[in-house]
Amino acid sequence: MYLYLGQSVMVPHSEILGIFDLDNTSWSPRTRRFLERAEREGRLTSVGDDLPKSFLLCRKEDGADAVYVSQFNTATLIRRVENDSFE
Repeated sequence: MYLYLGQSVMVPHSEILGIFDLDNTSWSPRTRRFLERAEREGRLTSVGDDLPKSFLLCRKEDGADAVYVSQFNTATLIRRVENDSFE
């Protein structure tokens, strides 16, 4: 199964390590450094042009980590995973 993140981006459920709310996590300097480092290293993909509300940490089949920033909130993404929904 795949999770639709927007802008034609989908990730396999099996690659998702975590779904995080940006409002609750971005206050932490560690989280901000993590996201800045992922962006510098080219591992961060921003999905959509709207205000970002969440980010996902994924481990690809080749073992590389990827971070996706999405305009969808965590509740929506988790509901999609649980329901195997593509909309």
